[in-house]
Amino acid sequence: MAKKITHRIMMAALSIIVSAIASAQEIGDSIATQELDEIVIEAPKVIRKADMDVYHPSKSAVDNSKNGVQLLRNLMIPSLSVNDALGSIQASGQDVQLRINGRTATMTQVKALSPETVKRVEWIDNPGLRYNGATYVLNFIVANPTLGGSLMLQARPVLNQTFGNYFADAKFNSGRSQWSVGGRTKITQDIKTYRDYIETFTYPDGESLTRVETPEGGRLNNSQASGWLSYNYMKPDTTIFYVSLNADGTFSDKFHYNSLLSFSNGDKPIKLSDTKSSEGWTPSFSAYWEQHFPHRQTLVVDFGAKMYLGHSYSDYIESMPESGVTISDIHTYIKDNNKVYALETDYIKNWNNSRLTAGVSYSANRNRSTYENLDGEVFHQRQDKLYFFAEYYQRINKVTLTAGLGSQYTSFKFKETNQGQDSWNLRPQATVTYSPNYRNQFQLSFTSWQSTPSLAETNIVPQQVDGFQWRVGNPNLKTSTSYMLTLRYSYNLPRVNGSFGVRGFSSPNGITPYLSWEGERLITSYENSKGFQNVNVWISPQIEVIPSWVIVAGTLQYTAERMKGTGYTLYNHCWNGNVNAMVSHWGFTLGIQYVKAKRDLWGEKISWGEDISIIDLTYNWKDWEFGAGMIMPFGKYDQGSKMMSKWNTNEQHMRLNMRMPYISISYNLQWGRQKRGARKLINADASVEKSSTGSR
Repeated sequence: MAKKITHRIMMAALSIIVSAIASAQEIGDSIATQELDEIVIEAPKVIRKADMDVYHPSKSAVDNSKNGVQLLRNLMIPSLSVNDALGSIQASGQDVQLRINGRTATMTQVKALSPETVKRVEWIDNPGLRYNGATYVLNFIVANPTLGGSLMLQARPVLNQTFGNYFADAKFNSGRSQWSVGGRTKITQDIKTYRDYIETFTYPDGESLTRVETPEGGRLNNSQASGWLSYNYMKPDTTIFYVSLNADGTFSDKFHYNSLLSFSNGDKPIKLSDTKSSEGWTPSFSAYWEQHFPHRQTLVVDFGAKMYLGHSYSDYIESMPESGVTISDIHTYIKDNNKVYALETDYIKNWNNSRLTAGVSYSANRNRSTYENLDGEVFHQRQDKLYFFAEYYQRINKVTLTAGLGSQYTSFKFKETNQGQDSWNLRPQATVTYSPNYRNQFQLSFTSWQSTPSLAETNIVPQQVDGFQWRVGNPNLKTSTSYMLTLRYSYNLPRVNGSFGVRGFSSPNGITPYLSWEGERLITSYENSKGFQNVNVWISPQIEVIPSWVIVAGTLQYTAERMKGTGYTLYNHCWNGNVNAMVSHWGFTLGIQYVKAKRDLWGEKISWGEDISIIDLTYNWKDWEFGAGMIMPFGKYDQGSKMMSKWNTNEQHMRLNMRMPYISISYNLQWGRQKRGARKLINADASVEKSSTGSR
């Protein structure tokens, strides 16, 4: 017994010494809670670093989670909106780039993480040049021993609709190797929906026509599935190798509306049937290699390839109510066979208080679209991007400086017409961070990025939307550049942490739609606008109302915007945010969430995502978690847009029967000890393009 106690004391002392050395080498990057048998060392829950906020999961957060998404929800990061029921993670209405040990990951891959394996979560709301234009980055750091495996299962069916999520993942570890295999499916079938829609057309001679839709029902389908197989090999501090095969499929992404269309000019009302749908598969391959050399040098290479095989179609039918005689029957059907290949190589050199990162990346998109409604006419588009960057990081006492410069070459061409554009753009970035102590941090950052015209924005094939509206791309578009300046103050006080700040955004030549009349046709095309400016102020607190029992977090944001384009100048002001409350005790966790979506101005349209609420109660017992909840227990589901063009003003709201009670069952079995997944420092940009049919 004495021998055992002595051994424990020696191991505890050794662990403390090692932790102290690690802390000295990298300030603040210590493990939040280390359990050394009877000894528990507590560190700050949130650590403010120069380029990120670091969250260390508490024991209760881990105990009350059965997958990575549930763990993230339980961390209650103030500016994040984590929706496990609907499978989304957003910040201020924007998508968040997810990473696992530095490599880009999907929501499904994050869900496949065992909570016990997550050592920390890095929240980066000012990503550097190596993230290639991401707005927000969330990086899960996973570090485990080398033996064992895990099996994770989850089912979440809705009780009153054909709606549900199902998930399975298994990991097997042997020495320095790990295999992972899994699958996920989401079923959304025949959800009742309707559309509130009113629009006014103004003709060049000043006359106007108002059309009002009276909804008569509709259906929404959105069923998807994915599967994966991955392998990673790790020899610590020497070599990391990762390879994966993935297949993502959309069985049905379809909405269908029926309505009665009435006119202000006295014409008889007509029946309207409006359908838009897409289906397809996206197989992908990824390979990653990281090699460490003497003198703290690292070389990393990442390769990615994807293919999209699918089709999209739209049907717009106008008919007389009594006779059924067809007035308009507009059918668009596009088959896609699109590919992308991407390669990135980075060199990283570390010193005691500084770091140099330099890299180059190349991506090639090859798109082939077949228009079945145009007698099988085929169009080919090629896009090429070449990107160079260098970034230097320096820490000087309480001040940290980061500066970098990137340069991007972009080219896109249509084979059939030889139309397209080539351009070079610079991408500067700089950040100054002052941290007087671990409780307070001030940060000023400037960043820029480029946005390449999409396939839909440049496609020259005219698409008819309804009786007189058409859409056509513009092959003369130029790559746009955006700039952002952010001032942020972060605080870490007893029982309260968070941030508030102000952010200015400008896109002098952002790519936006514009409308014009050509004879009797109203054409929607695209242009490089005359400028977009945005200023927003936010506050994002997290409050431990009752430590270890009740936590409340959220974000409140005010935004003012101005948009200028051909023939218009528009303004937008809005409030948005989210609030999350969590009560945990005795194995039970009660979560309440409400999200008020941001109203975004772009071009001549204000669009908003989902205004949504969720309440959820779970209970953890051994390897199981049982839960029940409701989507939209209060409030009214709303997703829509408002058009403010002088030629067409309209407002539409998509309404769904979203008051959905559900149950959930999760199982997380672990055996042995798990292998750490490869930490991927870079990611080649392999984003495959898809066609889009016209729609009102």
